[in-house]
Amino acid sequence: MAMSTSGPSGDDDEDSAGTAMSDINVTPFVDVMLVLLIIFMVAAPMMMVGVPVQLPRTAAARVSQTAPPVVVSVNREGQVFLRSEPVAEADLTDRIRAMREAEANDGPVYVRGDRSVPYGDVMRVMGKVTAAGVARVSLIAEAEPAGPAVQAR
Repeated sequence: MAMSTSGPSGDDDEDSAGTAMSDINVTPFVDVMLVLLIIFMVAAPMMMVGVPVQLPRTAAARVSQTAPPVVVSVNREGQVFLRSEPVAEADLTDRIRAMREAEANDGPVYVRGDRSVPYGDVMRVMGKVTAAGVARVSLIAEAEPAGPAVQAR
């Protein structure tokens, strides 16, 4: 009984050194990934923006925004609403100024206009809002439904 040390075919005459290895050695890849993981774990705290400081502790409650945002709407008939109550366009500046002072609200005022209202009417309302001392006025629009992409002309 003789034992063969050649390849699976049992042929001693074939040179098995020329055949390709079919297994992939992933050990070097895993080693590199572990080294990169360690580098990023060490470097991540150093990437914080700003000067590191020890912040003082306080017993004050967190500031929360309790007042709803100020929204001015212009409906299809051209009637102006402040939040949900109708207001005369002539009184809009005074009402916004009084509302922002009463609520201590320095946030933006959002303007909504019906699509059938002329552009000039919405701009006139925006002018009244800025006349009330509001620095940031934003327009609210509805997003287009997902459909075919619109190409610029």
